[in-house]
Amino acid sequence: MAGVEKRNFTAPDETRTPEKTTVEIVNVAGGQIGRYTFQPGWRWSECIKPVAATDSCQVDHVGYVVSGRLHVVHEDGSETDMRAGDVHRIAPGHDAWVVGDESTVTVEFQGAANYAKAN
Repeated sequence: MAGVEKRNFTAPDETRTPEKTTVEIVNVAGGQIGRYTFQPGWRWSECIKPVAATDSCQVDHVGYVVSGRLHVVHEDGSETDMRAGDVHRIAPGHDAWVVGDESTVTVEFQGAANYAKAN
């Protein structure tokens, strides 16, 4: 393996497109980095739940919000709005939705391998 590895989301290794969602995956350093784009009106429990076949999102996310706004509610009762510039960790057991009429774009460093992928 080379000492420098470079990838670009303009040529992802995999693209998943559930309703109102685009998940672009690039493989790097033996792992996966994902860029998620959620369109206005997107909600995990409506758009991804049918694909995941779980009651709540069971992916452990670590990422960065590039643009837009996302509201996250965890089953432990915690909730927050995430905006551009926010770095986050979202534990399994949550729902989320786009707030407003702008798409939300996040880059995920953990969780991309299984997100929006049929079980």
